[in-house]
Amino acid sequence: MSCAISYYLLFVFPGCRLLAVELTSSNTKPVVQEFQSVELSCIIKSTITPDPRIEWKKIRDGETSYVFFDNKMQGDFATRAEILSRTSLVIKNTTRMDTATYRCEVAAPSDTKTIDEINIQLTVQVKPMTPRCTVPKAVPVGKTASLHCHENEGYPKSTYSWYRNSEPLSPDTKSNAKFQNSSYTLNPTTGTLVFHAVHKGDTGRYSCIATNDAGFAKCEEQEMEVYDLNIGGIIGGVLVVVAVLVLITLGICCAYRRGYFANSKESGESSWKNPIRRCKPCTMVKVYLPKGEFWYGSSCACCQDQTEE
Repeated sequence: MSCAISYYLLFVFPGCRLLAVELTSSNTKPVVQEFQSVELSCIIKSTITPDPRIEWKKIRDGETSYVFFDNKMQGDFATRAEILSRTSLVIKNTTRMDTATYRCEVAAPSDTKTIDEINIQLTVQVKPMTPRCTVPKAVPVGKTASLHCHENEGYPKSTYSWYRNSEPLSPDTKSNAKFQNSSYTLNPTTGTLVFHAVHKGDTGRYSCIATNDAGFAKCEEQEMEVYDLNIGGIIGGVLVVVAVLVLITLGICCAYRRGYFANSKESGESSWKNPIRRCKPCTMVKVYLPKGEFWYGSSCACCQDQTEE
């Protein structure tokens, strides 16, 4: 007679052990790179039920969905997953969306403890994409220059390293004699490289590499030139501009003094006045001729065009 039939036998025969379904796993935190296959291990350690019911569930962002239910794969897992060794789950061609917690549940009606479960945390690593790099083309000596490098596809999140002329820039300028004269700050987490005061030695070809556990990606090199400011040329240009403005001002003043703007104003005002024709009365004109003779005539061509005041 089996010693696992009832609790009664447990008290009568203390050496007897009542069996209960119990699960274990060879790896509860598997890690796989994207597009590869992975096995989620779920092993029945003990049970007396000959045909226990197996279920797999996926928990992601607080939502639970079936992976394997009623002896069938569910959803998109139907074409890329299968049950291995009775209870383990194999996912083929994994994607970043497969990163989640998977729960293996086993129901064994014949056992004293009829249900057991185990959680498997799956991480799908994704290689970084080519980062987007921003490098200023030209910066004057002594000014600040900011270089940026970032990508959003990699998982886990990428860290960043900068290169100048194919040589890595150390996060600590004091650790490398080549960069002791440089004044910069490099943030590997954000990918930002800031030169606080550039000098001629900072001229070069800059590139950035994004790296995580799945791989790395590099952006193309970009040239940054550091140039000297032509102080003499700047001062000369300013003086020329000032001289031109002074000449223009003097010209305007002379024009005002000579009345060019006033005449224009007056002529502009008179152009809007309506002319009124007014005539003076005719007068007799006495004209003396040679030899003491004289002639009387009338003068009527005395009309004038006058503007209305």
